[in-house]
Amino acid sequence: MAFDYKKEYKEFYLPKKKPQLVTVPPMNFIAVRGKGDPNIEGGAYKQSIGLLYGIAFTIKMSKMGNHRMEGYFDYVVPPLEGLWWQEGVKGIDYSHKENFEWISMIRLPEFVTKEEFEWAVAEATAKKKTDFSKVEFFTYDEGLCVQCMHVGPYDDEPATIEAMDAFAGEQGCVPDMGGIRRHHEIYLSDARKCKPENLKTVIRHPLSRLAQ
Repeated sequence: MAFDYKKEYKEFYLPKKKPQLVTVPPMNFIAVRGKGDPNIEGGAYKQSIGLLYGIAFTIKMSKMGNHRMEGYFDYVVPPLEGLWWQEGVKGIDYSHKENFEWISMIRLPEFVTKEEFEWAVAEATAKKKTDFSKVEFFTYDEGLCVQCMHVGPYDDEPATIEAMDAFAGEQGCVPDMGGIRRHHEIYLSDARKCKPENLKTVIRHPLSRLAQ
């Protein structure tokens, strides 16, 4: 049976609908950086998703070709994730999506080294006749965070984030965004097929502990 990261690491992918603290270890991702409203049809964000899955499935299906990756195991491609921010804005302003900056990403299995990633980019470029130069090998060390399962439209996230902030404060923590530590979303539903009220999204925010 294929290894499923969502099922094997429920603490990272299937949190409760109530905020909780979690310490996230370093993980490697396929990533594409960009700017702009993610809802624009044919825009940079939607293009980035195609690039990510092009590389993700090249790696997953490498078992069918002549290239052998050391330590390869069959797995379910992990869910799409995203880091989001807006320059000069504390938190997220959902009324100005045109100002979004983002890193769209998909987790890589542990056996995928930088060299294997580069092989996959070259392989996908040759086979799909597509420019994958925007795709990068990205290591994210998130550390201490507060997270919660948000069920409903993306525009309703502020209420969930408010509950997360309140819980974090009760635990002696404060939001610690900046650098590469950003508002983080993990998409467990396909927005093209799911009603907005049923969308499931993991929301995660980085924290630091207040000095005792």
